[in-house]
Amino acid sequence: MINGKELKEILGQHKMWMQGDGGSRANLRWADLSWADLSWADLRGADLSGANLRRADLRGADLSGADLSGADLSRADLGGANLRGADLRGADLSGADLSGANLIVMQLNQYQVFVQKEFTRIGCEYHKNEEWQ
Repeated sequence: MINGKELKEILGQHKMWMQGDGGSRANLRWADLSWADLSWADLRGADLSGANLRRADLRGADLSGADLSGADLSRADLGGANLRGADLRGADLSGADLSGANLIVMQLNQYQVFVQKEFTRIGCEYHKNEEWQ
């Protein structure tokens, strides 16, 4: 399990990398981040593939373009998180709170998902959003 000090250092290096000030992309591949408080974290483009994010607090986190393939996000709080362009293929989202999350154009298993105001397209199928309310 990554301790708070290590996580803070990784996030600091990632922030520098995102700003073009050196640093390095966050590599949290297979990391145990269960119950971690990552609320409002900037994880754009981070590698979280295979990570254990079970019950993690990701409220308001920016995960756009992040690799979350194979990650365990079960019971995680993703309320208001930005998942635009995130790779969620093989991720476990069972019981996750996605209320208010931006899910526009993400990879989910073998399908690409487009969420718009009135409809959602999964692969080549269109569904009215009101069907799922």
